[in-house]
Amino acid sequence: MITFNYETDFKVGNESSLESWIGAMIDNHNCELGEVNYIFCDDEYLHKLNVEFLNHDTLTDIISFDNSLGKLINGDIYISVDRVAENAKDFKVTFEEELRRVMIHGILHYCGFKDKTDKEQEEMTNQENLALSLFK
Repeated sequence: MITFNYETDFKVGNESSLESWIGAMIDNHNCELGEVNYIFCDDEYLHKLNVEFLNHDTLTDIISFDNSLGKLINGDIYISVDRVAENAKDFKVTFEEELRRVMIHGILHYCGFKDKTDKEQEEMTNQENLALSLFK
């Protein structure tokens, strides 16, 4: 089950399409959907979590708390819509595309993909691009 929660005035307009797409991406990686909660918030909200739980005093677009058990995907994904909007401008893409990229990024981590090394980052980006190409 995928739920969408809001700690800001923002609302995604196509929850059912996103839910279907995310579920399909989880299936494509031979994993099973458990419970995934997306929490959309602002910079201030996510910054507070970043400091409190990760000891990082920086702004970020996403923090994910992975509670997966093997191939059963579970977790909470916090997304700053402020950062997504800023990054979309910087990367010259639409807000919607950048939002989907960040949303699937968290899922890919849960499916076992990492992004600490250059090689891992390249594979993560390739997987994000593939997922984005499959969004309907």
